[in-house]
Amino acid sequence: MAWVYILYSRKIDKYYVGACKDLDRRLYEHNLGHSKFTSTGVPWELVYKEEFQDLILAKRHELKIKKMKSRPYIEGLIRKGSL
Repeated sequence: MAWVYILYSRKIDKYYVGACKDLDRRLYEHNLGHSKFTSTGVPWELVYKEEFQDLILAKRHELKIKKMKSRPYIEGLIRKGSL
């Protein structure tokens, strides 16, 4: 199983879209500031998650969301919710 997830930082008012196999571990890493972008927005809050059969499918969906480059699109996903 794999996940597409969206995190939100109130501190910088930004969303972060990612895909992974271990959602709890990945959220923990983001909140430790392991990546350059997410280190600026700690603490991150999980606002959306969607489960996929494997990481390949999850990565495809992650890229689809990122290609939209649209905050309203992301916020629409969150409103429809999968949390």
